[in-house]
Amino acid sequence: MANDWNDTRPLSPHIMNWKWHITMATSIFHRASGVALYIGSFLIVGWLVAITMGEAAYNSYAGFLGSPIGLILLFAFTAAVMYHLANGIRHLFWDAGTGYKPGTANLTAWLVILFAAVSSVAIWAFILFGMGG
Repeated sequence: MANDWNDTRPLSPHIMNWKWHITMATSIFHRASGVALYIGSFLIVGWLVAITMGEAAYNSYAGFLGSPIGLILLFAFTAAVMYHLANGIRHLFWDAGTGYKPGTANLTAWLVILFAAVSSVAIWAFILFGMGG
């Protein structure tokens, strides 16, 4: 059976044809934060393993987490948790059938990003300054 399809245009729009918007960004960020949570869970597992290996291993791991790179990783993990939490709640509303109107979807997208940024900074401000650190 011969294929009579002569149209060479793509069947779906190319990425360069999409107009980027905030809801598209939040979708991408949600997937990225999920990956970051998966990778960040190794920080927690490393901490638990260090606890079981004794004081020297724990002190070494705690030193790594307290280093500038460790603190950046922990902050990024916190931001991923806060973003994924807020966007997950947004998705629960969508699952209930509400929040799909473009204006509402755009507003909640910005609120999710704002919540993730403010809550992450607030948590780390408390950790670094509120606990005498």
